[in-house]
Amino acid sequence: MSTTNSAEKFLHDELKVQIAKLINRGLQKIYDEIFKNDEKNRLTITEIYNLLAEPPKREMGHYAFPCFPLAKTLKKGPPQISGELASICENILNENHQDFSFIESGKQVGPYFNIFIQEGNFAKDLLGKIKSGEFFSKKFQSFAPKTMIEYFQPNTHKEVHVGHLRNLALGESVINMHKYCGYPIVAVTYPGDSGTHVAKVLWYFKNHNPEIPDEVKTGEVDRGEWLGGIYNSANKMLEDERGTDKEDQNRKELTDILKEIHDGKGEYFDLWNETREWSLEHMKSITNWAGVTFDKWFFESQVDSSSLDYAQELYAQGLLTKDDGAIGMDLKEEKLGFCILIKSDGNGLYATKDVELARLKFEEDEIQKSIYVVDKRQSYHFKQVFKTLEKIGFPQAKNCYHLEYEFVTLPGGAMSSRKGNIVSARSLINEMQELIKEKYLSRYEDWSQQEKNETAYAVSLGAIKYGMLCIEPNKEIVFDMEAWLKLDGESGPYIQYAHARISSLLEKFGEIQIGEEDFKLLEKPTEKELVFRLGQFNNVAEIACDQYKISTLCSYLYNLSKLYSSFYAECPVMTAETDGLKNLRAYLSACTAEVLKQGLGLIGIPAPKRM
Repeated sequence: MSTTNSAEKFLHDELKVQIAKLINRGLQKIYDEIFKNDEKNRLTITEIYNLLAEPPKREMGHYAFPCFPLAKTLKKGPPQISGELASICENILNENHQDFSFIESGKQVGPYFNIFIQEGNFAKDLLGKIKSGEFFSKKFQSFAPKTMIEYFQPNTHKEVHVGHLRNLALGESVINMHKYCGYPIVAVTYPGDSGTHVAKVLWYFKNHNPEIPDEVKTGEVDRGEWLGGIYNSANKMLEDERGTDKEDQNRKELTDILKEIHDGKGEYFDLWNETREWSLEHMKSITNWAGVTFDKWFFESQVDSSSLDYAQELYAQGLLTKDDGAIGMDLKEEKLGFCILIKSDGNGLYATKDVELARLKFEEDEIQKSIYVVDKRQSYHFKQVFKTLEKIGFPQAKNCYHLEYEFVTLPGGAMSSRKGNIVSARSLINEMQELIKEKYLSRYEDWSQQEKNETAYAVSLGAIKYGMLCIEPNKEIVFDMEAWLKLDGESGPYIQYAHARISSLLEKFGEIQIGEEDFKLLEKPTEKELVFRLGQFNNVAEIACDQYKISTLCSYLYNLSKLYSSFYAECPVMTAETDGLKNLRAYLSACTAEVLKQGLGLIGIPAPKRM
């Protein structure tokens, strides 16, 4: 399903454009008279381009055009159409070969017209553009909507855990893909800095916490992570006192704390301000590690009052109804229940804030689309919010999209901050970097400690981000640090290592002096396949962007790395038979390294030159 259909797209793949033009010309020559009487069923170059697909086996061709869509109009069977098309296109290629320099030949394969490319010409053009960078600056569309992507919404006064890293990696990569494809992007985050969880921490901190350790006071340890421990202790105490004579008093104290924060004055408000900063420092330490920055920070506390005012305004206009003392939108006909915006006690909910936040996003930042990267537990919530926006007449409701994803679980089951069974992001990062230095880098005695630290950092990013992104968003991830670090399996470090191996090869090789005639030396199947796969990078990027399936790009990079490994084994570079072949293979290696580097960059992973 394409979710970016408001973009006006270019046909950016020059190879597919040539093929589409050839087929279009062939159809005109054979069936022009028929199409004159049925113009609406004449396939355009864009439609032909979009119908092209790879055959299941390379010996069948590089691209296949299905003739089924033409059968009704032409009143012929698809095999007959493909046979006639193959015959006329052969004549066109013979007469106008310079117009179709990337195409070697075409043939009928049942109901398909299949195309074989001219590898030498294609390689010369493609690899030159990869080396110059032109290939990575293609225009994908003439217009794209200004899109706001909201992601990474951890709560203050809790630890950032490994589950948050999936959100962080997914949101960052979606932004990178949109930027690469030409979308104007606004990257935002929306931490939860108000609510009952905050009151619990402040309540325990003020009334039940022993002396604050000196290292916490001075900031020598991560104070935000320390607050997460306070949250766990507060939850445990409140659970233990549930059903006792202290339960009502505890509930009253939590309510009073929330009121102080809402009113913006009092000792709890001051404590909230101070500890909130501790949490934000904690969050920013994680985003700094990930190399992530935001154009804008929204906070729940900023829309507490204005969201209630907006809901009251909507109610006064008759756009909301009252049900059992609560005010909201009746969505029973849509099978979405009653979306409460103002509770019977006068307070708001998450939906109240999200309705107001949507208004602020579109009005203040003048965006055309808003994407919310939030886990699947909030699916019903966003359906209610988007339908409420639609029914109050908010014109951009149709341009709000919830990009949901499944959970990250531990081998023993789901994580829960409330229960305290989480893997904190900071401890994971530290443990992984130490493991990389000990297991992989300790044998490099000639490396400086700084280089080891920098490489451990880069590999930890590769392991965690690839581990979070190689699985489709709708599938659960079981966290497995050992598997994510493997250098001989599908992992980020495997792809990084492929890039590092090529970099090492090129450093030994020295200057590459490629000549035009050298491209004619492409003979071995792995050489030819590697060229073709490099040319697929932008098509994969476009699919990953359109469908929010970053796993598509991950698979491409992994398979490209495996293909290069086969190429390296079958097609020696340093010991090639001739200088021309030696230079060609080195040039092909350099282009592969560049595509791997660009692809890793799109998923937020560095490409070290040594590993």
